Amino acid sequence: MPTVNVDKEELYKALGREYTFDEFMDLCFNFGIELEEDTSAKEMAIREVGAHKVDDSVSDRAILKIDIPANRYDLLCHEGIARSLLVFQSKSKPPVYKTVQPPNGQALQKMIVKPETSLIRPFVVCAVLRNVKFTELNYKNFIDLQDKLHMNICRKRTLVAIGTHDLDTIQGPFTYEALAPKDIQFIPLNQEKNMNAEELMTFYETDKHLGKFLPIIRSSPVYPIIYDSNRQVLSLPPIINSDHSKITLDTKNVFIECTATDLTKGKIVLNTMVAMFSEYCAEPFTVEPVEIIYEDGRQPTGVTPDLSSRTATAKVDYINGCTGLKLSPEEICGLLNKMSLEAEPSKKDKNEVVVQVPPTRSDVLHQCDIMEDVAIAYGFNNLERTTPAVSTVGKPYPLNKLADTARLELALAGWSEVSPLTLCSHDENFAFLRQKDPGNIAVRLAHPKTVEYQVVRTSLLPGVLKTLKENKKHSLPIKVFEVGDIAIKDDAMERRSRNVRKVCATYSNKTSGLEQIHGLLDRTLQMLHCQPTDKDGKSSGYWIQDSENPTYFPSRSADIYLRQNGETKVIGSFGILHPEVLEKFGLNFPTSAMEFDLEPFL
Repeated sequence: MPTVNVDKEELYKALGREYTFDEFMDLCFNFGIELEEDTSAKEMAIREVGAHKVDDSVSDRAILKIDIPANRYDLLCHEGIARSLLVFQSKSKPPVYKTVQPPNGQALQKMIVKPETSLIRPFVVCAVLRNVKFTELNYKNFIDLQDKLHMNICRKRTLVAIGTHDLDTIQGPFTYEALAPKDIQFIPLNQEKNMNAEELMTFYETDKHLGKFLPIIRSSPVYPIIYDSNRQVLSLPPIINSDHSKITLDTKNVFIECTATDLTKGKIVLNTMVAMFSEYCAEPFTVEPVEIIYEDGRQPTGVTPDLSSRTATAKVDYINGCTGLKLSPEEICGLLNKMSLEAEPSKKDKNEVVVQVPPTRSDVLHQCDIMEDVAIAYGFNNLERTTPAVSTVGKPYPLNKLADTARLELALAGWSEVSPLTLCSHDENFAFLRQKDPGNIAVRLAHPKTVEYQVVRTSLLPGVLKTLKENKKHSLPIKVFEVGDIAIKDDAMERRSRNVRKVCATYSNKTSGLEQIHGLLDRTLQMLHCQPTDKDGKSSGYWIQDSENPTYFPSRSADIYLRQNGETKVIGSFGILHPEVLEKFGLNFPTSAMEFDLEPFL
């Protein structure tokens, strides 16, 4: 959950009264948010770095730290919290947002999107806030909201990047382009040196704040860039704005642009920004739209933002059934109004309410979201406690029960359980085990953050061996096991993959200890009610047969065969690990291993 720091004095002033800590905590809880702490910037700094490193320049104004649900982007700033709490307490009505034409008969500002932007960040949405009155506090809130959105819905600027500019310092129409880094030249925000985009990347690579965003575009042959009609740079999204158009306390007209890889997310972010801070316009809650023109026609020409409400419906019996209440449609509508959702009973269906969802409530996607707001407005503590009408008895999932049985037997045999990660590198999964990738079994990650996590494991052995590597200083013998899932590609499945539950165990000592692993295999299968049998016979059971598995030492491995209901299949293998495998995993002692499928024993 995101945590928002709001100025205590300003918030209470906006709410029209003072609260004790407990009173405000109860109000937050009733509204569905959580008051975490009543503190100050100075107190937080002292806790973080110590009193001796904090001077008097750090503010000691009281701050309220409030935890916000991750999908409530409209509550990520002082303005949204104050506005919603006032409506919740029936002290005010939700604002009506509207778009207005530019003053003095001027034409709408235009943003022209060049075709080459499709290579890097294909979408942009824009808006203008006119005659804004900034103060130190609401200016800080304006910046903080951008940061909160960037870290939340914008996914650290990968999906959306926000740029805000002093409209009086730039001249439309604007163009959104994608150029080679060496062709982009401007003075970055709060800097004095003019630099090209390549120099800018080098300059900011050690910056604690901006350095983490550079990889988003750094490897691209072209970088996104926004110009005004005089070829003055506005921003290099998603990295930094130009110093020329920076916002100050004296700014009156604000131009907001959001470049995006996800158009829907871009629209949500823009709507949130303008809805929160149009409050400070000379005519509150009015926004000037901007015309967006895509030269290649990949999106139709239109204006942003769209501040119109959308219509959603919810069934009365569904809401009552989920909450255990017996509310009439009129009562439900009254509760929804407290949550800033304008609602009325349907004229066509007595069992339905019609809800007008404002542009700030992108979290309302289904009637379950409407039901949740009804429950919040009614008060979770006011819901009557009832005994469920249906009596059920739980039982373990059969495969999990079988896995627990296997774990118990392996542990009783003296082996210790380990729990490695399910992701590993491609080499660990194949090359390190001297196996070739057939290309159709491993589930790959589309954009892995690191080479350590490229594929979902197709064997438990790499994870167990990596655990051994980290614990090889322990005294010998080391006996460990894992019972867990692997993932295999399977186009016949809806998810195009399936999980397989497996058992893996290793024995490490000064000698290979193959007989230890063989004995553990026999004991485990015996406890799974599977007996040894003759491979030439017809009775059900298991047997082992020599094999040449490249993971194991030559002539020191065997496959495990299982016959059930007349069908025979290989369920696993065991043997002494090949020296090259041990070397790849950094192990310097002989190790034997076994791995087999557990699911056939269900």
